[in-house]
Amino acid sequence: MRKTLCLILAAVMMLTLAGCGDSEGKDKASDIKIGCVMLGDETEGYTAAHINGIKAAAEELGLSDKLVWKYKVSESSACYDAAVDLVGQGCNIIFSNSYGHQTYMVQAAQEYPDVTFVAMTGDFAAICGLSNFKNAFTHVYQSRYVSGVVAGMKLQELIADGVLTAESQPASFDGDGNVKIGYVGAYPYAEVVSGYTAFFLGVKSIVPQVVMEVEYTNSWFDIDKEGAAAESLIADGCVIIGQHADSTGAPAATQKLLDDGTVCYSVGYNIDMRETAPTAALTSATNNWKVYYKHAMECMLNGTELEADWAEGYNQDAVAVTALSDSCAAGTAEKVAEVEAALKNGTLHVFDTNTFTVGGEKVTTAECDLSFMDWAAGKAIYQGETVEAIKDGYFSESTFRSAPYFLLHIDGITENN
Repeated sequence: MRKTLCLILAAVMMLTLAGCGDSEGKDKASDIKIGCVMLGDETEGYTAAHINGIKAAAEELGLSDKLVWKYKVSESSACYDAAVDLVGQGCNIIFSNSYGHQTYMVQAAQEYPDVTFVAMTGDFAAICGLSNFKNAFTHVYQSRYVSGVVAGMKLQELIADGVLTAESQPASFDGDGNVKIGYVGAYPYAEVVSGYTAFFLGVKSIVPQVVMEVEYTNSWFDIDKEGAAAESLIADGCVIIGQHADSTGAPAATQKLLDDGTVCYSVGYNIDMRETAPTAALTSATNNWKVYYKHAMECMLNGTELEADWAEGYNQDAVAVTALSDSCAAGTAEKVAEVEAALKNGTLHVFDTNTFTVGGEKVTTAECDLSFMDWAAGKAIYQGETVEAIKDGYFSESTFRSAPYFLLHIDGITENN
């Protein structure tokens, strides 16, 4: 009888403990409120990718009702105001999705030490001295490289089929017989330079005789400027137009010119551009932001502190290319799978120093100052280390901090500011 009673009591205790555990998990979830400061909204590719990532992560973790949104928040004191308002609404973690938000997010972080602030794509969390301020990015340079491989496969096909020749399209070749491609960039920041260099090296891995022209818009999102930049590059003979700008302007302009008989194709960013450019679009480099947002939300649920800097790529499925269009060359899918596998297992490094030169010379050293600078005043606001980025024969991008710091201007690429 006593044995039976003990077993019953033990069972009751186990059920009670299990109930407490469930209650504790639910209590943690009930305590979480997530603020989201977005530069744009669903109509703009870059922000749409963040919105989708946040929503997917929250849904998977049962936190969909814990999201509070601030859309179209400019890179100004409006970001600080939005963050403070979210604190007032009870948010205990707040994300912003644009580099220009960073200084305003850190201002809020200084005033509210019990709230975690995450500035996506930022670059000084580890050196600002605030434990509640974080940065996160992805190894998007990897997916840009893969998108360049897609573009290179198309170039190779056009050349092999005789569609693209120096005789039929002389403007598409330089004096040394290199085929010309173009790239629409937002600003001459390391993030953009790292991305366009990775794209170029991806193309070059398939078609070695290639040069690239970069046209800057000095805006992250400007449909008209991006379209005009693409038109200018194509008028100069560029056959494929890549982009690190957030609108559909470049793909739309490329599609119009392709429809008018010009040989030109587009590689986009953030979202699948086939709806905008059904026959001109090849693919887009993209981020799977759900990976980070889920990680951050899980840390909050588990009571684990977030890393000051987080950056992952293909090894965590944090980056990808969108679906390949029907305009892609035969064999592209197989080549993409091969390259992605090599990036995942570490046998391929995007910035392998055997694949590029600077000033005609192989790069053997690249010191990077990780300080956050006030360039107008010529001084460091936050002092960081100076690190050697070349190791084991390649430039080690986004390892010393999450944000890119590749600023080498390699041979074969020219910029138009």
